[in-house]
Amino acid sequence: MLKLGVVALQGAVSEHVESLKAAFSRLGLDGAVELVKKPAELERVQGIVIPGGESTVIGRVAERTGLLKALKERIEGGLPVFGTCAGAILLAKEVYDAKVGRVQQPLIGVMDIKVVRNYYGRQKESFEVDLEIPAIGDKPFRGVFIRAPAIEAVGDKVKVLAVYEGLPVLVQQNKMLAATFHPELTNDTRIHEFFIRNLLN
Repeated sequence: MLKLGVVALQGAVSEHVESLKAAFSRLGLDGAVELVKKPAELERVQGIVIPGGESTVIGRVAERTGLLKALKERIEGGLPVFGTCAGAILLAKEVYDAKVGRVQQPLIGVMDIKVVRNYYGRQKESFEVDLEIPAIGDKPFRGVFIRAPAIEAVGDKVKVLAVYEGLPVLVQQNKMLAATFHPELTNDTRIHEFFIRNLLN
């Protein structure tokens, strides 16, 4: 049985749990989803999702519990990871804020991407848009952007899977996947299926 974890410190945790369960079902796979709050719980999973929320809060709590260090070690060792919104920020090697510039916050720092926090503005500037993502099929994917970050630059090893207004919004580097939007807030599980199928095989 395939066991996937969702970092459960803050943010859209239950939505990712439900999306992963639905993706398992649609792929016809026997899988389980576990909540991960401590390093010991991380040892039990074969892939991890880092949800949206407050990246600073998630980073600080994870640092205090030792989970941040454990995540970095396991991901660098090949553990597949999918970070959405705040999760994408935590995965990035370089993080800036749209207003204050470079930020000092705890990061996992494993993906060759430069991310700008709050790029599209605050909560009231949240929006939805149809995204073309050839890697998951011809049908557009409804991207839900909430206080979304932007990926401003990517390294040579990073594959851009989707773009909005000239900026990458879904990227892959080896077994790491990062989205600046919230696929877990839709009923469309194709990106979660892509994570399971392509990154865990």
